[in-house]
Amino acid sequence: MKILAIGNSFSSDATRYLHEISIAGKIPIKVVNLFIGGCSLETHYINMMNDNKDYLLDFNGKSTGFYVSIKEALKSDEWDFVTMQQASHFSPDYNTYMPFLKHLSEYVKYHAPQAEQVFHRTWAYENGSERLCVELGYKAHSDMFKNIKAASEKAVNEVGIKRIIPSGDLIEKMVLEGIQNIYLDTYHLSLGLGRFAIASLWYKFFTGQNIKDNDFVKFDEGINDSVLKKIKNIVDETISYDMSCEGWK
Repeated sequence: MKILAIGNSFSSDATRYLHEISIAGKIPIKVVNLFIGGCSLETHYINMMNDNKDYLLDFNGKSTGFYVSIKEALKSDEWDFVTMQQASHFSPDYNTYMPFLKHLSEYVKYHAPQAEQVFHRTWAYENGSERLCVELGYKAHSDMFKNIKAASEKAVNEVGIKRIIPSGDLIEKMVLEGIQNIYLDTYHLSLGLGRFAIASLWYKFFTGQNIKDNDFVKFDEGINDSVLKKIKNIVDETISYDMSCEGWK
């Protein structure tokens, strides 16, 4: 399986452990992430139009040090999936998605017609953080996520992308369950627990495999065994698979 993420630091968080989890699960996933910190859909569009080689290429969760354009990445392999996402600070605002997501989707379809396009819905900032309360004016994590969910669903439906990776939904559930140490700096995910949780979600989303049976444990930061078990249960609850009709719900 081959996945290309057109993203930013949040897709770096999501893909750090994905390849290694997939190896442990015996369903190998090649994952390439196109990284520009804080990159918005508008910036992706500008880079697309100018064929800018501004993206630091992450390969299987690690930086290569090489810079590429979106076109180069799209044409470098036969991708099964291409993911797209909005910058976190713009994610609650539908007006920042259009028309850039539509144009990016059309570009991906032209250069990688075989790939299924998937939208990566990211997460809200940590409760009480300056970025949440001062920069964006929210009182709580749940308020920001409610707007992210509404804006992303409206944009995705308008463009015709059929599936959303519910990363933000997972973080919302983890916060409500009282999981600690989810965040690194109130918006990026912690190097162990946070990144593992999202990578596990991506693994189940794309493969359909139960993360509870996966024995990957080589984290950049340690995770308590009881917390690890709880995270896997929450991942399982976040995604259900309908084998009879439209797939991931």
